[in-house]
Amino acid sequence: MKRIFGWMPGIASMTQGPWGGKNDGPEGSGGKGRGDDGGPRNPWTQPSRPTGAKGPSAIEELLRRGRESFGQGGGGGGFGGLPPRASGKALWPIAIGIVLILWLALTCFHRVGPQERGVVTFLGKYSRTLSPGISLTLPAPLENVATVDVEEIRTIDIGSASAESENLVLTGDQNIIDLAYSVRWNIRNPELYLFQLSDPDASVREVAESAMRSVLASVSLDDALGAGRTAIEQQVEQRMQEILDGYRSGIRIQGIAIKQADPPTAVNDAFKAVSAAQQTAQTYLNEARAAAQQVTAKAQGEAASFDKVYEQYKLSPEVTRRRMYYETMEGVLSNVDKTIVEGNNVTPYLPLPELKRRAQPAAPAQGTSPQGASNATEGQ
Repeated sequence: MKRIFGWMPGIASMTQGPWGGKNDGPEGSGGKGRGDDGGPRNPWTQPSRPTGAKGPSAIEELLRRGRESFGQGGGGGGFGGLPPRASGKALWPIAIGIVLILWLALTCFHRVGPQERGVVTFLGKYSRTLSPGISLTLPAPLENVATVDVEEIRTIDIGSASAESENLVLTGDQNIIDLAYSVRWNIRNPELYLFQLSDPDASVREVAESAMRSVLASVSLDDALGAGRTAIEQQVEQRMQEILDGYRSGIRIQGIAIKQADPPTAVNDAFKAVSAAQQTAQTYLNEARAAAQQVTAKAQGEAASFDKVYEQYKLSPEVTRRRMYYETMEGVLSNVDKTIVEGNNVTPYLPLPELKRRAQPAAPAQGTSPQGASNATEGQ
């Protein structure tokens, strides 16, 4: 190779270039860089220098021109206009080193929070998942890290509680209701969440609507309006999880909450009237059942009491019979306005003013005086 390149100057001196004559004269040797005929400067030759002087190399010349261009022709300015150091050397190598260090620090070291996971991709392909803490990766763009919060509970509201928009759903007994509910979910598997679904929020919404309509198509209107809401929410949650697991979405459903279940606005007033009538009828039924239970309990208590009396009657019939007679007469005479006076030389106290007061309304009709009423009472 040395022998071949050694012949190149000789060949160049023997031939005439496109910028002028031969390079054997003072002009051709690089004095002015032009040919014998005053042509343009030959770019393939270097200017002549004094004998024994050592010129700059091609790399140094390239760096010098770069410094001049970035320093805007400042003649010795640093890279990008940076001032030179005290030793006369430029500062641009140090600036490049600082930029390189910052680039490595920002793209190689990653801090993952306690509620986060870091998904690492190598040239766009999934590589691994980083746990919470400080982790080291290859610099970008070789490896990139996407942090995902796996503990955050996300909520999607479907339907509206206002009258402006309706979410009409058909029940199993061919009735229509306006339904509003919310879905709570979080991320279970971050790598599946990032790479399996293009739009996870939209996918969760569509799966929720499909599962809710499927479950409501098998229940009645009464169950959907309140009696079976808890069972409906559990069935929708289970069905959504099955569908999302089939998609390998990496999403966990935390719960379903039905906020509103009303008939459509056009028939809402009539439906409320029907509901009020049904509630009134149910109230009357409950009151009747309560009264029947009270009567039944009272009858059962009296029957149990009679059984106890019968047991005592079998032991001593005469005493039991007399006691029952006294109790019966006490119950009968307790509500009769009657005074019984016994003789045998006993003068009882008679409440004559009270008897007079009671006999006054009946005196004109009977044609007797209060005194006569008193005598009649005494005769008794």
